[in-house]
Amino acid sequence: MVPLESKGLAHRVVTFITFILSSLIGLLLTENADAVWVANPDIFGIIPGLLYKWKYGCPLVFNVDDLSIEDVNNLDIMTEKSIIFKLAKGMSRFLYQRIDAVTPISPGYFEGIAKFGIPRSKMHLVRVGVDLATFKEPKEKPKNCFTIAYSGSFSIAYDFNQVIKAAKLMHQHKDIQFIIQGKGELGPRIKQSVHEHGLSNVSIRDEILTRNEVSEFLGNADVLILPLKDFGVPYPGISSKLYEYQALGKPIVCCTEGQSSKYVKKTNSGIIVKPGDHQALAEAVKYLYDHPDKADSLGTSGRKYVEKHVGIENIGLRMKKVIEYSIQRR
Repeated sequence: MVPLESKGLAHRVVTFITFILSSLIGLLLTENADAVWVANPDIFGIIPGLLYKWKYGCPLVFNVDDLSIEDVNNLDIMTEKSIIFKLAKGMSRFLYQRIDAVTPISPGYFEGIAKFGIPRSKMHLVRVGVDLATFKEPKEKPKNCFTIAYSGSFSIAYDFNQVIKAAKLMHQHKDIQFIIQGKGELGPRIKQSVHEHGLSNVSIRDEILTRNEVSEFLGNADVLILPLKDFGVPYPGISSKLYEYQALGKPIVCCTEGQSSKYVKKTNSGIIVKPGDHQALAEAVKYLYDHPDKADSLGTSGRKYVEKHVGIENIGLRMKKVIEYSIQRR
């Protein structure tokens, strides 16, 4: 499946409303259900889930990919004092309190969810996981350069200036190349910045790839980066990219503070860099370039961890237990 392009908040709101309306078609096609599982990335996805819950008298399990109400504040999309923010927060509390179980993908979300009046007993950590059959260690191929790659959304949640500035510091290393692949509202700005800096060591692939194509693209790189924006507070989520990066057996340079960096440190799968610090990013890349054995060791450690803990089969079984537990409690 090809992911949707990131085109900003207004486009996302329209997409969410369309999802809510289209998801109600199932009410006409199903006679009963034992449980309803709703996956955000938006709190309002709970609304159709509640309609299914009330019709069938079954539990509602809500999977939390991100705390969207906190994200719009951290990304300066709206302020806490705005009327819209206050209304959205009040609606979030109302909806959360009608859920039977919550499955956040990161332990960093527990505190935020608790603020909506949800007891810890209703929260069950279920990570995103990774398809190990799609994202697997690639076969070695002869290469002419050392490649640092990113694949994903060109959205305001990421700091591509940090990557571009780091690449500028390393322009004299002709055999070190940065490749940024994705699609989104920041695409034109990223291209312009690379052009203005006159960087020949940065390539932009402005396109959306399938999961198999992403695996192949990232598998050809030597180092994979997660350049999250500096939110001013530790980021509570864990990017699903990290699991894919690890599954490919590649070392990670994690440019963020919070749960993602804690996860990379815990799994010994990469180097942590402060968000926005392009000098530190350049130094981390150079270190991995100069120490291939260490790079291999970090990549191997990440692969072993996801094989044991975060494959989609294990994640599926974990979610199955949560849903069965919710049914038993009704």
